[in-house]
Amino acid sequence: MSTVSAGFRLARAGWVLVREGVVAALPGEELSGLPKFGWRVARLFTRRRALSYERSDRLGKAVVRLGPSYVKLGQFLATRPDVVGNDMALDLAMLQDKMHTFPKAEAVAAIEASLGRKIDDLYVNFGDPVAAASIAQVHAADIIRDGAVTRVAVKVIRPGVRRRFFHDLESYFLAARLQEKYIPSSRRLRPVEVTETLAQTTKIEMDLRLEAAALSELGENTRDDPGFRVPSVDWERTGRDVLTMEWVDGVKMNNIAGLEAAGHDLKTIAANLIQSFLRHTLRDGFFHADMHPGNLFVEANGTIVAVDLGIAGRLGKKERRFLAEILYGFITRDYLRVAEVHFEAGYVPRQHNVAAFAQAIRAIGEPIHGQPAETISMAKLLTLLFEVTELFDMATRPELILLQKTMVVVEGVARTLDPAFNMWKTAEPVVGDWIAGNLGPRGLLVDARDGAKAMLALVRQVPELAARTERLSREIDLMAEHGLRFDETTANAIGKAEARHSRSGRWALWVIALTLVYIAWKII
Repeated sequence: MSTVSAGFRLARAGWVLVREGVVAALPGEELSGLPKFGWRVARLFTRRRALSYERSDRLGKAVVRLGPSYVKLGQFLATRPDVVGNDMALDLAMLQDKMHTFPKAEAVAAIEASLGRKIDDLYVNFGDPVAAASIAQVHAADIIRDGAVTRVAVKVIRPGVRRRFFHDLESYFLAARLQEKYIPSSRRLRPVEVTETLAQTTKIEMDLRLEAAALSELGENTRDDPGFRVPSVDWERTGRDVLTMEWVDGVKMNNIAGLEAAGHDLKTIAANLIQSFLRHTLRDGFFHADMHPGNLFVEANGTIVAVDLGIAGRLGKKERRFLAEILYGFITRDYLRVAEVHFEAGYVPRQHNVAAFAQAIRAIGEPIHGQPAETISMAKLLTLLFEVTELFDMATRPELILLQKTMVVVEGVARTLDPAFNMWKTAEPVVGDWIAGNLGPRGLLVDARDGAKAMLALVRQVPELAARTERLSREIDLMAEHGLRFDETTANAIGKAEARHSRSGRWALWVIALTLVYIAWKII
């Protein structure tokens, strides 16, 4: 029954996409056969008013009609241009995560249930919602801290959103399975695995304790960074469904006129934003992965404050070295080294030729060096790079795709602040410092130290490994002498499975027999 209901919800979603003109906005003229016929039929059922909208507007209206879980689906797919294509990913990235607010009384009930305390014991004053998104909404409140009244922001999970998302997730999995079954060319993109990733990331985002932990970690990492910080967390008033944090007084970064009126230097802010992002990515391997301008505030002293850390990205040391060496290789036009880095990281299968791959990378890098530095987009460079790597069977790397998406957004914000923004000149101090510290002599010493630690840990495990090897040898000897044996639990499990199989087989035979009797009776 759950599959049937998922099918109905999927059909409803398809109908909404048709009516709002999303399907009609796709490049259907390039299709042929049945898909082109379906595209033409979709155009007939599209609202006339929707045909006058831009594709991104049509998508936004459809997603809002479908509900919060589809907003989150759209935002997630915006991080996967390898799945939906670059143009659609850009449209999805423009989705405004703004939903209708829910009643204050429901927010109060959720807070009291999550923290086990009355609202008056937690806050001196709990105000109306000031912003609402697909998963939660934010209220302004006051608390007593050090004998003084302090303003805080309280984020509360939307009632019923987990149940709604769980039901819609069944539809997503159904669509992914159908796609894998009937569209063989899409299997390379692993749609079921993509849906599993969506399910996991959203479960994490719906536990506000984990967002609080991410804020705390990023806060510790950036404690001494110039011009960047995140709000502090009030752990006493934070639970699964509620997150209380410092109230941020500042101008949103999407308010260009407000920033200019406050006397901020927009070029300095743009440079600070990019350098902060690269510093978090390369130095810490942990970055804010939803840095659109609505989540960024600028305080009176020019400090950037990032909020809403529901989506965060992590890069291991190998991925950070991969990123730094690629950027450095493009800067120095060492395309062979860029190709070698891909092979050393294991991203491109060994059966491919390094020189041929370097030739493909040269096709990306050489046109860049003929342009003014301020027109070169690092985000576009990574996009082109990932397109080329597909030709060489590079498997999808979710952590790199998330990095690429975030870099697209951050670089776009920087260019909004400063149209003549020079990405390479701004990034050079951070990238160069990381390379000097991790790929030079100092980096070699760190690698040697880490290798020595790993070797020491392995030596400590030698006695245990020897004991395991001895036990395994005895088991193999017994198996060779007496054959394969099952323990009692395994034997019982096999017996139950066989019994279930037999029962289902008998039921199937009875159904077939009754069907044949019914047919014979009809014929007579």
